[in-house]
Amino acid sequence: MKKFNIRKVLDGLTAASSSSSATAQPGTPRENDVVQETLQSEHFQLCKTVRHGFPYQPSSMAFDPVQKILAIGTQTGALRLFGRAGVECYCQHESNAAVIQLQFLINEGALVSALADDSIHLWNLRQKIPAILHSLKFNRERITYCHLPFQSKWLYIGTERGNIHIVNVESFTLSGYVIMWNKAIELSTKTHPGPVVHISDNPMDEGKLLIGFESGIVVLWDLKCKKADYRYNYDEAIHSVAWHHEGKQFVCSHSDGTLTTWNVRTPAKPAQIITPHGKQPKDGKKPEPCKPILKVEYKTTRAGDPFMVLSGGLSYDTVGRRACLTVMHGKSTAVLEMDYPIVDFLTLCETPYPNDFQEPYAVVVLLEKDLVVIDLGQIGYPIFENPYPLTIHESPVTCCEYFADCPAELIPALYSVGCRQKRQGYSKKEWPISGGNWGQGTQSYPEIIITGHADGSIKFWDASALMLQVLYKLKTAKVFERARGKEEKPNTDIVDEDPFAIQTLSWCPESRMLCVAGVSAHVIVYRFSKQEITTEVVQLLEVRMQCEFSEVDSPDPGGEQTPTLPTPGASSSPQESELPTQPSTGSNSSDGPRDNIPCLQVRSSPLKQSPGNQVELVIQLVWVSGEPPQQITSLAINSSYGLVVFGNSNGLAVVDYLQKTLLFNMGTSELYSPSDPYQRQPRSPRKAKPSGAKMSRKISSSSEQKTDLDARDNSFTRSRSSSVASIDRESREAISSFHFCESFPRKTDSLVSPCLLVGTTHGSVMMVALSLPPSGDQRLQQPVGIASCGTLVKLKGGILTMALLDATGTLLPPFFEQWYDPNASDEEKEKSRKRRPASPPSSQESQDTHFAILCSEKQAKVVALPSQTRIYKHSITETSFVLRADVVQMAGANCIACFCANGHIMTLSLPSLRPLLDVNYLPLTDMRIARTFCFSNLGQALYLTSPTEIQRITYSQETCDNLQEMLSELFTPVETPEAPNRGFFKGLFGGGAQSLDREDLFGETAAGKASRSLAQHIPGPGNMEGMKGAASGVVGELARARIALDERGQKLGELEERTAAMMASAESFSKHAHDMMLKYKDKKWYQL
Repeated sequence: MKKFNIRKVLDGLTAASSSSSATAQPGTPRENDVVQETLQSEHFQLCKTVRHGFPYQPSSMAFDPVQKILAIGTQTGALRLFGRAGVECYCQHESNAAVIQLQFLINEGALVSALADDSIHLWNLRQKIPAILHSLKFNRERITYCHLPFQSKWLYIGTERGNIHIVNVESFTLSGYVIMWNKAIELSTKTHPGPVVHISDNPMDEGKLLIGFESGIVVLWDLKCKKADYRYNYDEAIHSVAWHHEGKQFVCSHSDGTLTTWNVRTPAKPAQIITPHGKQPKDGKKPEPCKPILKVEYKTTRAGDPFMVLSGGLSYDTVGRRACLTVMHGKSTAVLEMDYPIVDFLTLCETPYPNDFQEPYAVVVLLEKDLVVIDLGQIGYPIFENPYPLTIHESPVTCCEYFADCPAELIPALYSVGCRQKRQGYSKKEWPISGGNWGQGTQSYPEIIITGHADGSIKFWDASALMLQVLYKLKTAKVFERARGKEEKPNTDIVDEDPFAIQTLSWCPESRMLCVAGVSAHVIVYRFSKQEITTEVVQLLEVRMQCEFSEVDSPDPGGEQTPTLPTPGASSSPQESELPTQPSTGSNSSDGPRDNIPCLQVRSSPLKQSPGNQVELVIQLVWVSGEPPQQITSLAINSSYGLVVFGNSNGLAVVDYLQKTLLFNMGTSELYSPSDPYQRQPRSPRKAKPSGAKMSRKISSSSEQKTDLDARDNSFTRSRSSSVASIDRESREAISSFHFCESFPRKTDSLVSPCLLVGTTHGSVMMVALSLPPSGDQRLQQPVGIASCGTLVKLKGGILTMALLDATGTLLPPFFEQWYDPNASDEEKEKSRKRRPASPPSSQESQDTHFAILCSEKQAKVVALPSQTRIYKHSITETSFVLRADVVQMAGANCIACFCANGHIMTLSLPSLRPLLDVNYLPLTDMRIARTFCFSNLGQALYLTSPTEIQRITYSQETCDNLQEMLSELFTPVETPEAPNRGFFKGLFGGGAQSLDREDLFGETAAGKASRSLAQHIPGPGNMEGMKGAASGVVGELARARIALDERGQKLGELEERTAAMMASAESFSKHAHDMMLKYKDKKWYQL
């Protein structure tokens, strides 16, 4: 795992830097004397931890049948290894070239990878973070196929030119033994046979190598005699070859959809030709050609018929049919449809020995966007339930939030409602990829990741202890009517596709209240319940938000203006779930502009709500005079106050979700002037308009903000922050951030009270005071008072995050209400329900007791409250801008964590804003990273590194130090199964497997040295690391000692055999010498 060199920043450096820190007004005491900061640079270190999700753009696959580990290579040079549930590992080839083939050194804890740049690499898997031990780069030939026989150290490499080279995997050196294509084929052949597409040794005779050339020629090569024994010709291109375990037959798959079966000793013609998916003509002619069979595997069973598994080969008239895997067993043929194209498949067998009955039990199918394992042992071939978190991309991820150290009871609660959503019909057997061991991590705090998706779904994931498991899935689109056909699709949509896509979300873990905003300018509020309910009428609130650019006393083009705030008792009750296009309020006719129409239609039929998050209220922005509603840019919910606030480029709205009323609807520009909204007078007479909670405001600009959801993976607009606005540099000022808190809304306040901090894309931070009725029945009947208190401070760039500290530097999180089940009995509700505590009066009336922490795309500021004086200021970046910033808890203290567009990750101390960490980690390559990057407490962060994968990182020194312990172990010492018994008669008559001393054939003494210019050997960086990693732990030591003893015993046995042979030879020589002496004892020299 790569650790990054950190530019440690000296503490107190900012005090001397004018751009970093500045005191506020003269005479203001330095708060540094009061707040003791404990965080230092030594607490921070940045490194990647784990990667979750489906490997993006997979290209190859391999399986170790003894260790039971699966390896997947990708087109970007990534390597993902999977064992039992929770055992995952990610590695990356430096060249980023596609992985074309993988080969395990079975039960050796090593893996060979072949890349598209004609390099091969040896990975050491005996350490927790695998590393490359050796690399070999071919210069003159392109690699097309590799084969490593079981328990052999000699790797066969086939090339595009048709030659086969042999590599010693221990030293990664080339043998001088080469099989040239012109020696392999018949001399009379006039054309080149094409690239090598297959290499395998005869299961019963290691000295015979089967070589398949693309053109259709197959050669059985005798390694000892260095000549071709047999040549098999077929006039269709070959894609793959598979042996019968007895070594007397093999099967080839061809480009015309045929399978040819050959007897080894009869090369003249195939023993059988079948077209599995071809229609058989009645007149006995050849069947119609089909699509190529890309791969075939031939596996035998002791008790019954063999299995033949193949991919491809469908007839050409099945246009539009999904990819299929065909399983042929005896007379039955099963065609299994897959959701995505097949990349590769492997049949899992009970034995690693190719010369024994294979006994297949499962097929692992690698698809372009999924991994499926099929149970061959059950009728109907059911699939195994996949324990890996590979469904992140089931629908493209549009937003992401990360919660570390959340309430302990949350994960069991989410799991209990989520387990009811699981599919049925899976195989009853255990997941067959079961190798490796979990890490011994010390992290015990709960972590939850929430992902929002393009189809309107939201997934909750358990991310504790460097693992990932889906807990619960919520489908927000259920609230809305779905268009049944294209002709019924409403033309009010502001996005062409994915109208339910999640734009941003706000979640209160303690109360379990969830609020989501979608791209169709809709907001849904959810409560969590463990009981199923049926909602007869979905509560709906329609909000009319407009932007005002003109001067205060400019004429109103529409001739109407309504108060910003409804008076108590005004028509602010929720709009019932009727058709929103009511004749009196909605207009969607062809002769007039579209008006008062929401983009989506809330369902009118009763809604059955399963246990989990249940809809409390739906809020929709409506079209205004032909202009679509602007998409929501920021969102916040507070369970203690019962309020939801959301904003866009037109302004902000505050909704009381307990009373289901709109409290506040104001344009951004009007927030600047502090005045009581209750006293605001309309500038023109109000037209009687039965519009429920719709608030009319005049507009004089057209909408230019549209989310492009066509490039689904890469171009969703950034949720929750104004980062995209930084790129687009829109002139319109939008709301970018909210923060509920208990503080001093005005300079003159001496007591804390509920308030709302509002941040904009132009860097302004405004205070809004909230006046809440007493709890209980009065809270449900009396209105909530809201008053804008004007601008608190202004920063460069859009506001990203805000927080509040007390005088001791302790974070003051927003108030919350403890969760209670809304569908439980009243007695149970009262037991679990805790009301919002009363605001404590401030005893230090003349002194500042709170610090407001404000961070924008360019800088951070700390403002003292209630005096509203700036205490600290730090310029984060001049040349770039911050994409994501969060105030997080770390090592018992707080800091600001920032991720910049130029790739830097930084942390700043609080409240003095000292730089503690600055690492050039990852330049912004696409908007996906900007959209999904988020920091969490205790040094955790994550982002979507590809459309299918989450990359987790840590910026905590402690986590980096403990990472080795926390990571899972891939290699575990396992005894290799015993070789199959040859039996008495096979041993007597030589019918068993023939072994071969490859060292005698391929070693330097016999084969000589290979050409130096053919390939270049590159020692891997993992040599020393590998030795250290493999040497860690008693188990590793014992395993290595056992292996060393085995090797030593084997060598001693060989030495003993050689000594015995030498003794026998010496005895024979002595006997012959004695005989000669007796023969010539009495003869003279001339008689000889």
